[in-house]
Amino acid sequence: MKLSELVEAAQGWADVSNRAYTSRKRVDNEVVAKLTDTQKGMAAMFATYRLGRLSRNYQYIHTECGLLEASLSGLAQELAAPQRRLLTALAEADHYKFTVHDDGSVSYPAAGEEIDGQQPQGDTATGAHGFFGRALKAPVAMMNPNPNAAKAQDIADDIASALSEATEIDGEYAAAVRRLKAEQGLEVTDNTWADVSGDAKAVHGAADDVLKDAIPTGKTPAERKAWWDGLTEEQRIEYLAVYPDTVGNLDGIPAGARDEANRSYMPQLMGRLSEQGDEASQTKLAGLRKIDEQLREGSQPPMYLLGVGDQGNGRAIVSYGNPDTSKNVSAYVPGLSTKLDEEFAGGTLKRAKDTAVGAQEIDPSSASIVWLGYDAPLSVDVATNEDAKNGAPAYQSFMGGLAATNENADPHLTAIGHSYGSLTVGTATQQPGGMPDVDDIILVGSPGVGVDHAEDLGVPKNHVFVGAAENDPVTKAPSGGSVVGGIIGGATGFAVGGPGGAVAGAGIGADLGDPGDDDNWFGKDPASESFGATRFRTEDGPNPVRHLTLEAHSNYFNPDKDQMSADSIANIVAGNPGGITPEARR
Repeated sequence: MKLSELVEAAQGWADVSNRAYTSRKRVDNEVVAKLTDTQKGMAAMFATYRLGRLSRNYQYIHTECGLLEASLSGLAQELAAPQRRLLTALAEADHYKFTVHDDGSVSYPAAGEEIDGQQPQGDTATGAHGFFGRALKAPVAMMNPNPNAAKAQDIADDIASALSEATEIDGEYAAAVRRLKAEQGLEVTDNTWADVSGDAKAVHGAADDVLKDAIPTGKTPAERKAWWDGLTEEQRIEYLAVYPDTVGNLDGIPAGARDEANRSYMPQLMGRLSEQGDEASQTKLAGLRKIDEQLREGSQPPMYLLGVGDQGNGRAIVSYGNPDTSKNVSAYVPGLSTKLDEEFAGGTLKRAKDTAVGAQEIDPSSASIVWLGYDAPLSVDVATNEDAKNGAPAYQSFMGGLAATNENADPHLTAIGHSYGSLTVGTATQQPGGMPDVDDIILVGSPGVGVDHAEDLGVPKNHVFVGAAENDPVTKAPSGGSVVGGIIGGATGFAVGGPGGAVAGAGIGADLGDPGDDDNWFGKDPASESFGATRFRTEDGPNPVRHLTLEAHSNYFNPDKDQMSADSIANIVAGNPGGITPEARR
């Protein structure tokens, strides 16, 4: 088969994939968007549902046809090298007037000096491939008095090697292509997407060496953006179809493309998780379904899905507002007990949305992100900095990616850390190279950030802002001379209120054990005088002992429960630090 025929077939499938991609965007961005803006009632809801199904069908066609195109393109590219070796061997055989048979063996004529009055006879060389096969046959050919024997053996070996490699490549791709078949009907279900996930895995196994190696995963965010900008529209659509999971989670790829990729990948991920019966998979699936519901419903500010995955406790990065076009962009890192579940899709996402809404009231060119790009501690591991150390490089890369893709000349970036997430932010600032693109840092409910002074975070100390509610025990976590009191208080709290009570009891016991101590578990108290940050006022929140609750630790972003704190956070994110309500340091 001519490789050009494979290339032409691949282009045909690419054309179908591209048309499906364009049709889906038209349905989503023109038809559905206009319908929801102008029509209300049951008829409009039913029409939107039917259009959503049409959109999913187009998405399915885009993905499956894209996988077919990738398979055929990959096959053509990988067959090129053995084909070149085969053609070279055939040309050499023709040069020496040898005959190449259908089975790849090579016949050569009599030649050489006469022995006992006879010229050495011709014969047929059978090819061998691989080091040991050639090692066994080469000496025999070299000892043959006919000089053509060694030449013919080399040619036969080259033919055998080329055909063997081509057969192996063909078998690999054939197995992948055989998977690519659609079920009857028009309904694209979780089971359909689980099948697509398997299709993608099969194609990746065959084509990764050809296609995925071109994706600059090991480069800087700026270099990745330059790579993406250099692709043609057709190449981008192909990568979105074949590698949405990689493109969607790659820092430096523009937010619009990441959002498209992750929305395309999420049905595959949900389909795969739905087939796994373990509790962790079902927990992640429940969280993804809630996020998917919100994406379908739409929101103001609009949602951008900048990352999603099932690694560890789950991954999800969601922006409210476009982080590439907005001048002011914040990225909030959640802390203890945060994982990809229904609670994350409800409460944790709402914090970012509340911040975006508040910031846009001050400067409409604002976006706010929640970044669950690491495994936050779920239990006793909150007492170590290991999770923060593991997550810090990813957060550093993400912030660099925001700077690389932002379209403003001088974007204003704010890093926000809540609870243990503040330690992750602090640890990210200490990575090699730091976070030079970050302008402001907000720390709320912090047990310490790994440094003792605000200026150690890589920005001027007047650009570090701290919220610490009086009744938030996490901001009074035990350290130094307070460890004994913290242990006693933590044990008592655990007996009363479980892990949450343990944290509350530890903080209170620590404060009693060493009153006035300005050290926290992970360094100086960020709200202290010695740390030197700017503290903003917060509501005290309910007393954790009297009410057995950690509510004060969770209210910082909520304008309904702590308007002062939420307003201050919004002002900082919007680039208006003068709008905060200041409070004296501890």
